[in-house]
Amino acid sequence: NIGIFIFDNVEVLDFCGPFEVFSVASEINNFELFEIFTVAKTSDPLFAVNGLSVNPKYNFADAPHIDILIISGGAGTRQLINDGEVLSWIEKIHSISEYTASICTGARVLAKLGYLNNIPFVTHHLAYENVMEIAPLAIPVKEQRYLQAGKIFTSGGISAGIDLSFHIVELLKGREVAEQTAAYMEYNLVRF
Repeated sequence: NIGIFIFDNVEVLDFCGPFEVFSVASEINNFELFEIFTVAKTSDPLFAVNGLSVNPKYNFADAPHIDILIISGGAGTRQLINDGEVLSWIEKIHSISEYTASICTGARVLAKLGYLNNIPFVTHHLAYENVMEIAPLAIPVKEQRYLQAGKIFTSGGISAGIDLSFHIVELLKGREVAEQTAAYMEYNLVRF
């Protein structure tokens, strides 16, 4: 189960890119690989960056078990880091997840929770300074598009979340599945 956390002012490609990668990987394999869904604090419609209206599939109360948590980025992360209910929910899910990943400025949330302390991370190129203000012990790696540090994954800005998602597909299901998915999506894989 892959849960993508979304919120008001989420960056569209931050959640849609990973959603597409994991859902297509599953689709071309008889829908057997992943169950992918969005989760928000409530079930109310929310507005992504630039006004796209989005309906989350689940809310904090009714979301199923999450094996891989993906925290999207976007301007809304500036407010999220001050929302105790959101932070508590992410802590709870992270404690039982196999992996927790941030896309773009979703790294702010990981930083606020202390998950980036003393580990390398990537984020949107304009957000490094802000993330370092939140987590001075984090180790920025600006030249990579994504990376893994234990069960934490981070990716650079916006489109880099697609590359990270392909990396996770390959990690869990093998290179052939990742390549088949990329071919179906007509996407050139980036490897680091």
